[in-house]
Amino acid sequence: MLLPIAYGNTMLDVEVEFSSRASLSLEVNPDLTIRVIAPEKTTLGLIEEQVLKKGSWIIKQLDFFQQFLPRTPERQYVSGETHLYLGRKYVLKIRKADKNRVKLMGGELRVFVVELGSSELVKRLLTEWYYNHAKRRFNLVMDDCLTRFKKYGVERPPLVVKRMSKRWGSCTPKNKVILNPEIIKAPAKCIEYVVVHELCHLVHANHSSSFYELQSEVMPNWEKWKLKLEKVMV
Repeated sequence: MLLPIAYGNTMLDVEVEFSSRASLSLEVNPDLTIRVIAPEKTTLGLIEEQVLKKGSWIIKQLDFFQQFLPRTPERQYVSGETHLYLGRKYVLKIRKADKNRVKLMGGELRVFVVELGSSELVKRLLTEWYYNHAKRRFNLVMDDCLTRFKKYGVERPPLVVKRMSKRWGSCTPKNKVILNPEIIKAPAKCIEYVVVHELCHLVHANHSSSFYELQSEVMPNWEKWKLKLEKVMV
């Protein structure tokens, strides 16, 4: 279960797992995930209190691990650079036209603009294009994946497409699934993996052995696509 906690001006996305252990543990991992393992009857209020007490330490750990993460080269949004869509690289081509729009044509991602010379406009048009395609694709993938959860009584959850700095997806305590539009750049099976992962949380809120057993049942090769996602989206 994902528990968002505000520490000053910083929002901490905390992964909460309940277990039969006697005490609460808190860890910050090199991939910038924050994880709490708590006794089964621990309230969310108590977890939040403990996280806030360790807030300064958590921020220091996140800053430390941040320096070791691979960096994605900053995009300049100029003709000739490559951009990903569904795992494939497309060459960006910017063309003057009578209307601002984006089209995928052959091996090119073409951005047509009324006035040339504004990289910010190109960036905005591409961001909107990615978002719209992500929303449409994610809903289709969600509908397809839900058929595998029928026997568990899982109903279609609210789906929100929202940019997140450190997560591909999340499932809130109120069973709302949030997906990062950035994963539209990854192969289709990677998107399926993220959706399956979040739907599994509607059956098992934590990352227990039962959770991973279910994930392997509905998507036997999920490890392959998780690894692929991590390699592509750096």
